Amino acid sequence: MKFSRILLFPISIIYGFTMAVRNVLYDWGILKSRSFNLPIISVGNLSYGGTGKTPVVEYILRLLKDDMHVATLSRGYKRQTKGFVQAEVNSTAAEIGDEPRQFKSKFPEISVAVCEDRCTGVEQLLKAQDDLACIILDDAFQHRSIKAGLNILLTDYNHLYNDDYVLPSGTLREWRSGARRADIIIVTKCPPELNIFDKKRVIKLLNPGPQQHVFFSFIQYLPLQHLNGTAEKSDAKIDFLTLFSGIAAVEPLEEYLMGLAGSMDSIHFSDHHNYSDADLIRIKESFNNFAARNKIIVTTEKDVMRIETLWTKEALKELPIYYIPIMVDLFPDDKEKFNKIVTAYVKDAR
Repeated sequence: MKFSRILLFPISIIYGFTMAVRNVLYDWGILKSRSFNLPIISVGNLSYGGTGKTPVVEYILRLLKDDMHVATLSRGYKRQTKGFVQAEVNSTAAEIGDEPRQFKSKFPEISVAVCEDRCTGVEQLLKAQDDLACIILDDAFQHRSIKAGLNILLTDYNHLYNDDYVLPSGTLREWRSGARRADIIIVTKCPPELNIFDKKRVIKLLNPGPQQHVFFSFIQYLPLQHLNGTAEKSDAKIDFLTLFSGIAAVEPLEEYLMGLAGSMDSIHFSDHHNYSDADLIRIKESFNNFAARNKIIVTTEKDVMRIETLWTKEALKELPIYYIPIMVDLFPDDKEKFNKIVTAYVKDAR
């Protein structure tokens, strides 16, 4: 254990004890979990962030949206509004948060809503949509006031929860034992060449219960898209790129982009960072300070949601700014079984 973790461990004990008591109160029915008369899927994690919840939610949306009216409900982290807000196509990240904004941008036909109180959010969605068939709760594993019918827990292949500690000495929101509440555990951000022996090793480390399913997923990076949506970036070698990002775990993206560019400057902001004019100037300076014929600026889909009202400003005009879309996929055997479990749950619970 690192020295800093040792110093913070007493605080972690207090925090972890508080969360353990809370979970026991829910387990014993002293604190009530409310059920609703439709399928509810919860997607979340034990760690503070960076496990890839957004692309997993998008995967489930793609799986279900053509057969039913599906909705997502988030708290809308770092939004500037309060209470229940149902997203419109032109809603901004300031109004609903960057992740809900991304859901609505990519899937305009689905219902996207935000609310600090998840029970109130579900009630309002049901009032607004008579034909609603399923709700996906984003980042809701610790929100036990709602009893989801299917709990999906994510853990990063490179940072498994079994080798982590409770906040603040680690990144866990609760003790590792909380994983027992999951019906499905998805190991995210796996290397594409993952083999059966690697899977067995990880499953042994996670030690799932007999009724828990463990699946493995990986990230697919799609072609770079220009910020104005006009064109994809060609596969031609890039001499230099400036990457700016405000996401929890940027290392896999940096590693991928280094394979595309001869050189790279990565400017990393905090997760869900709200960009200022000064930030945009810093990005432009990084781009201008490197002499190269073929150079671009790259960011993430989530960051685009937070700069879309700023990118036309003078600081970014005429700059070649691209974002990199990503998708999550499961390995073939895992994909078939996971899809069957999710679709069967939704069908049987309706």
